[in-house]
Amino acid sequence: MNDITASLRKELPETIRALPGHSTVGTNDLDAAAAYYDKLLAVFGIGRVLVQPGRAIYYGHRTLEFGVTKPFNGEAAIAGNGNMIAFEAPSRAHVDLAHATALEAGGTDEGAPGPRGPDGGDPYCAYFRDPEGNKFLVYRKGPDEA
Repeated sequence: MNDITASLRKELPETIRALPGHSTVGTNDLDAAAAYYDKLLAVFGIGRVLVQPGRAIYYGHRTLEFGVTKPFNGEAAIAGNGNMIAFEAPSRAHVDLAHATALEAGGTDEGAPGPRGPDGGDPYCAYFRDPEGNKFLVYRKGPDEA
């Protein structure tokens, strides 16, 4: 760890994460993607915070946390091989609900909800792909939030 990293770690409380600021996935059909993500992100209490008509829709609680965009270069959006976006859930029940919602809205299963730890415990995870093939993980590590 270098001096700058050590200094930053001392300044940040343990509960604050430094990354990511927000994540985005590309889409070839913004209207269909918006309908999908409106349903999925409602599970987390997240709604639209910025809409750029015909270009992008961003979601969050009060600020940008996730977005779906048409590629700026005008080429087709494609899912990245090896790319995955993870959403932390407040409870195992939210993991189950997010996975079920993703599939009901048109996504595909990549791993049913369940414990993934080496001893059959934490973390509790579920995997899915959106209708355009982007891969997601929803997880809960530790006890459910109160």
